Amino acid sequence: MRDEERVLGWAALTPVSTRAVYIGVAEVSIYIAAAARNRGIGTVLLKSLIDNSEQNGIWTLQAGIFPENLASIALHKSCGFREVGSRHRLGQLAGAWRDVVLLERRSGRVGK
Repeated sequence: MRDEERVLGWAALTPVSTRAVYIGVAEVSIYIAAAARNRGIGTVLLKSLIDNSEQNGIWTLQAGIFPENLASIALHKSCGFREVGSRHRLGQLAGAWRDVVLLERRSGRVGK
């Protein structure tokens, strides 16, 4: 999503596996520029991504979010994601180990 001068935010899906049994599962990535936060852009992008995923046969979306990113966790939950767990020391950022909160959203339209 852009305004006249800059990117305000973006959202993308990545398949979680090339195996046929997971063809309907994708990982969500979403970014909102600092200057564009708290304006509803994340909700618009995530809802659009959900609609697009369901139109393309995706039945489960998953997201991994740093636990202190409360705004992103709240955004995902407001769009139907639920917390399913966490992974300890999953990744590294600037040389520091990072935990990740795991969220998922099951489609009500696909894979019934």
